[in-house]
Amino acid sequence: MAITAQQVNELRKQTGAGLMDCKKALTESNGDMQGAIDYLRKKGAKLAEIRSGRDANEGAVIAKTSADGTRGVIVHLACETDFVAKNEEFIKFANELADIALDNKVSSKEELENLKYADTTVKDKVAEKVGTIGENISISNFATISGDNIAAYIHAGNKIGVLVSYKDGGKADAASFFRGVSMHIAAMKPKILSYKEFEADFIAKETEAFKNQIITENEERVRLGKHLKNVPRFVSMVQLTPEVMEEVKNEIRAELKAEGKPEQIWDKILPGKVERFVADNTLLDQEYCLLDQFFALDDSKTVAKAIEDFSKDAAVVEFARVELGS
Repeated sequence: MAITAQQVNELRKQTGAGLMDCKKALTESNGDMQGAIDYLRKKGAKLAEIRSGRDANEGAVIAKTSADGTRGVIVHLACETDFVAKNEEFIKFANELADIALDNKVSSKEELENLKYADTTVKDKVAEKVGTIGENISISNFATISGDNIAAYIHAGNKIGVLVSYKDGGKADAASFFRGVSMHIAAMKPKILSYKEFEADFIAKETEAFKNQIITENEERVRLGKHLKNVPRFVSMVQLTPEVMEEVKNEIRAELKAEGKPEQIWDKILPGKVERFVADNTLLDQEYCLLDQFFALDDSKTVAKAIEDFSKDAAVVEFARVELGS
């Protein structure tokens, strides 16, 4: 039977497939709309299987919160090329998946894939998109958190998504402040909240790694005639016990005495030197731990100090960060 332009356009609206694919699907199904949709889905499933082994390192990362601000999700819809990742329909589909996850209080990627999408499932709809777009497409990553307040932030053209669960401390401008914390997380890539989450064997291994890293950097600095960095004895606050800190203070006092500094001014000099020692000997915390990093929006203080200055009752409870390729 003859396939009309109206039928082709209707199928294209429903599936997003190209004109020629829609015409062929209608021809194969003798003009039956549902048959044509099934044809395209089967084609998508077959292509999805063929392309599943291909690298899909691009895509769109969508971070969203529920209307009441107590739940948030991040969905990373992956594809092969930046061209597809920037396509409006592709981004719209990624947003739809995030909305479905929020509406259904989804807790995992697998749960999201098994939910209904119109008259099919999310998983089958993703496979259908493979058929219409012609690239390997998948839900590559998924994260969700809940709490009293959730901030969401999308960075760098849908390449990084961040969620932060926080206590507002009773401050009206908390949403704006914690959006700033979300921006910091996007930029500085913390992996955990606090150094208190570290395991002892990990700290021991990283202590040697950081020492060797600074020693190697200093060798290059000698060659370039640059100021040398202090080689750390420690890398985390976990190691800076009261006994260690008292020993450090005594060492600083001995240095001040050897330098001929009057004893009456030691107490004025000591805090700054102790602060510098802590900064030089908590490099692991600064790399991994959100609260111990220097705040990107005010690097004169740590994130923990910035939150305390904002409100003593405010706090970050939990965070999630998803980036393309992660």
